[in-house]
Amino acid sequence: MKSAINLAGPAVKIIDLPIPEPNDDQVVIKVVVSGSNPKDWKVPDIAAVDGHPFFERYSQVREGVNQGDDIAGIVEKVGKNVVEFKPGDRVAAFHEMLAPGGSYAEYALAWSHTTFHLPKETSFEEAATIPLAGLTAVVALYHHLALPFPWAPAKNATPLIVYGASTAVGAFAIKLAQKSNIHPIIGVAGRGAHYAQQFLDSSKGDCIVDYRNGPEETIQDIRKAAGGAEIRHALDTIVLEESTHVLRSVVTSGGNVNHVLASPPDLSPAVATNTWVSSAHQEGGADDCRDLCFLFCRWIGRGLQQRTFSGHPFEVRSGGLEGVQDALKDLKENKASAVKYVFRIADTPGLP
Repeated sequence: MKSAINLAGPAVKIIDLPIPEPNDDQVVIKVVVSGSNPKDWKVPDIAAVDGHPFFERYSQVREGVNQGDDIAGIVEKVGKNVVEFKPGDRVAAFHEMLAPGGSYAEYALAWSHTTFHLPKETSFEEAATIPLAGLTAVVALYHHLALPFPWAPAKNATPLIVYGASTAVGAFAIKLAQKSNIHPIIGVAGRGAHYAQQFLDSSKGDCIVDYRNGPEETIQDIRKAAGGAEIRHALDTIVLEESTHVLRSVVTSGGNVNHVLASPPDLSPAVATNTWVSSAHQEGGADDCRDLCFLFCRWIGRGLQQRTFSGHPFEVRSGGLEGVQDALKDLKENKASAVKYVFRIADTPGLP
């Protein structure tokens, strides 16, 4: 089969590999559409920087790894312990990061607990926007911020800041928070604000704050939106100097600010935590989120079926696997706003 491996730059090389084999708890999926994420270019770039804190951690990445983790396609084969899925099922899945069998390929490998069924009404393109970003939001909100679950929603006002509300992780966090009756949701966004706005409920105090007005005005707007209430929960999907300054100024002492990057800044007296979505596949330890992600993959699948949950806006990039390199360059140059790049594998030149 054809598979793309990611290198620093970003650069992409197409190689030939055998179709992967599942272990007892995995599924092999014929990939119809692969999604993409900023980490697909960031990790190879980090791995190439001698002296970076993660230089040794990512040593295997320097030779090239298929970084694709968002799978949408048809089940090809299942392990002997897999009972929920069978060959021919339409599914989406979150691939284990840095493991063999990534989604930039004709066939990919996923654990059954991070795989979910797709109704016929959900396109593979939409489905490919969900797995990594959706589960990142799940781990951030329900593991690190310990917010109430959608099936046991909040009964009291619970202000939540989502900094980067129009990013895929931010938008999924808002959708999930709505289902958990978390309000007011204060979304911080810029040119993608119009997209995030549609998921907010102004009758419950939800609003968008435009960070382009500058950090001091952003701080004042957030405080106004909170109506004097303490803000104890925030999710930062951007993690820049400005977002750190704003959140340090508005989150109450002892509150929790969760970050989607590996090294959270000092936000004392608030508590800073960071989300590793790889915890969806982590065995053991305090951050083992396998059960949490198993539950939410089923919840997402049902939400898609009932049309109470949806994916992120997407742009289909041309060329299939051959289009991954240019798309990742565009991600690196911040050209994507409120959109995820996806790839139809069958569009790859030379495939039958």
